[in-house]
Amino acid sequence: MKILIVIKRIFWNGQERRLRALWRLVLHMLLIFLISILFSIALESLYFLLLGSFNSDIRILSFLEIFENPWVNAVVFPGGMLLIILAATMISGRWVDRRKFKDFGFHFSRAWWLDLAFGLTLGAMLMGLVFLFGWFTGSIQITGFMQSFSGRGQFLSEFFQGLIFYIMVGFYEELLSRGYHLVNLSEGFYGVKINKRWALLLALVVSSVVFGLLHMSNPHASWISTVNIMLAGIFLGLGMILTGNLSISIGLHITWNFFQGNVFGFPVSGTRTGATLIATELVGPKWLNGGAFGPEAGLMGLAAMLIGSLLTVLWVRRSKSGRLELKESLTVYEPQNRRRRQLSESDN
Repeated sequence: MKILIVIKRIFWNGQERRLRALWRLVLHMLLIFLISILFSIALESLYFLLLGSFNSDIRILSFLEIFENPWVNAVVFPGGMLLIILAATMISGRWVDRRKFKDFGFHFSRAWWLDLAFGLTLGAMLMGLVFLFGWFTGSIQITGFMQSFSGRGQFLSEFFQGLIFYIMVGFYEELLSRGYHLVNLSEGFYGVKINKRWALLLALVVSSVVFGLLHMSNPHASWISTVNIMLAGIFLGLGMILTGNLSISIGLHITWNFFQGNVFGFPVSGTRTGATLIATELVGPKWLNGGAFGPEAGLMGLAAMLIGSLLTVLWVRRSKSGRLELKESLTVYEPQNRRRRQLSESDN
């Protein structure tokens, strides 16, 4: 009997009446995997049904040719991943976490949209500073303008493919790492008697480590790029732990990547997508410009993150009339029924 009680305590939080944070995170990842399989099966079944009049060899050949279409790679695949992570998070939030979707960083208000605009502006500005510094120091050379990475000469089409691609990537990566992971880790660490401030900071670090590890398989990745991406995760999560919303993080992520890859022509975490407004070549030392992985793996990228962190702090402080504090409420789980009861009591 005692063994069963111990096992139950390992998996179940009796006070919150739900699974503990570790198992919520595990179930969320399993749900993403399961929905990904179902999504792939559904797409393949739909495709083969639509081409059922052709023989099997032609159907398979046509199906493989889909992967060579740039719109599929730039829009359909990230769009599918966005839907998968969105669905998994909404399902987990409702039935496992027992919270509303907005509690993952989507408390929409005028301030939310202003923070999004700030994040979008900040990402563009920081990458502009990286470009100007590299150009003035000779570690970046301009090789052309309005060029297509694929060589097809379809600049406008591929340029907007890149924009759509990075909008979707920015949304689903932030929802996963700074939304679901950080929120659950914060509550989990606070639940093991770590004070709110340190629980939140530790959750930011751990979620950023996971974020960096998820990029280890990227082309040209190294231990240096992985550590730098972990630091980028801390930079991206700063807005979340200061405001409790993902608006700054999402905006920053979108324009950082888009201006990096499609405006200034740098590799984005080891890859290139779409076309670039300014074609560039990284010719300086890799420790400075990041080499084939992109500025994120070099000192220029780290400097931009440091400047961006300072500007984020100043923005939040200004928007809160001089007050600056960690959003420690992210560490405390508040059941919906208790919240509704408190609102009802306050109305009375």
